[in-house]
Amino acid sequence: MPEHYITAGGKRLRCGRTTGTCAAMAAAGAVRLLLTGRAPDLISLNTPRDWMVEAPLLDCVADGETAACSVEKDGGDDVDATHGLLIRATVRRRAEGGTAILGGPGVGRVTRPGLDQPVGEAAINSVPRRMIARAAEEEAAALGYAGGLEIIISVPGGEEAARRTFNPQLGVEGGISILGTSGIVEPMSAQALVETIALELRQAAAEGADRVVLTPGNYGADFLAESGLIPSDIRIVKCSNFIGEALDRAAEAGIRQLILVGHLGKLVKVAGGVMNTHSRWADCRMEILCAHAALCGAGQETARALMGSATTDAGLDILAETGLLDRTMDSLLSALQAHLERRAGTSCRCGGVLFTNTRGLLGMTGTAKEILNIWRAKEEHFTP
Repeated sequence: MPEHYITAGGKRLRCGRTTGTCAAMAAAGAVRLLLTGRAPDLISLNTPRDWMVEAPLLDCVADGETAACSVEKDGGDDVDATHGLLIRATVRRRAEGGTAILGGPGVGRVTRPGLDQPVGEAAINSVPRRMIARAAEEEAAALGYAGGLEIIISVPGGEEAARRTFNPQLGVEGGISILGTSGIVEPMSAQALVETIALELRQAAAEGADRVVLTPGNYGADFLAESGLIPSDIRIVKCSNFIGEALDRAAEAGIRQLILVGHLGKLVKVAGGVMNTHSRWADCRMEILCAHAALCGAGQETARALMGSATTDAGLDILAETGLLDRTMDSLLSALQAHLERRAGTSCRCGGVLFTNTRGLLGMTGTAKEILNIWRAKEEHFTP
């Protein structure tokens, strides 16, 4: 069975497969069992990251009308509350055509707006839904079946496991979420990640780059690639949740100019002085957003609505409706700048940029604008 590893901080760490990948593999296996009467011992899948993964199919049963298979969630060296759960797909033919993906027992249901799926829907995110549909449809096509499919994803023990996650606070009730954007779980050894970030920053400085962009992860990298905001010659370093550590290591490495670019859901915490943005350390997004809205004139009703929001995107909708969005963002950016300067000190000049996937660029601090103007001027000067 193929295994995938990453090296971080000198350690070789085994990658796992997301709940979305497990659901897609289970669905493909169940389709084959439904259409042929036999399930393979192993099922393989090409993930969105373009890594091939393989897993054994478990608890395979069929009754002529439906077929079901399970795949075990494997967190690799990043064990969490869902590690070891069986992600189960039950498949039947669908007279209406097309592929319907539903949530069964152990899969949470969305109860508050602002999440990836609408209120009332199963908490199976968009990328996993596409993975499940594609895996099932490709399997069906290979076997000569062009009709519709109904796929029910369930997770035995998922409701209990969800109590050890942030799902109840986010507005997902009754089970876990089926997640994953790359299909792969990358290990999150804290010390190894910090050492890797420090190494990248030292390498940038050694190569003569005293200016970098920090971004927590894939959302920030995608935004930068699509927006064209940053000159192409600027080194981009992913810092995961370790904002404070990355700022410290940047200053130590000799980085003199730095722009932190991140999704509001992450960097709103930094505006409150939280320098490790992982939810297990702090989840004060709505409290900080609400406080700045109140400073900008939000009343009690708006404050209650903000505190009841599941996500910062939902909070932004409320602020837009009340005419407070721009002022609140200005207030947040001012606080973000103050905390960046406090942590980085005087040796590294820092600025911040906020965005969301739905609204794009929300704004940037004054210092970020000044740094960006310097970078753009240098780019124009050196362009042949």
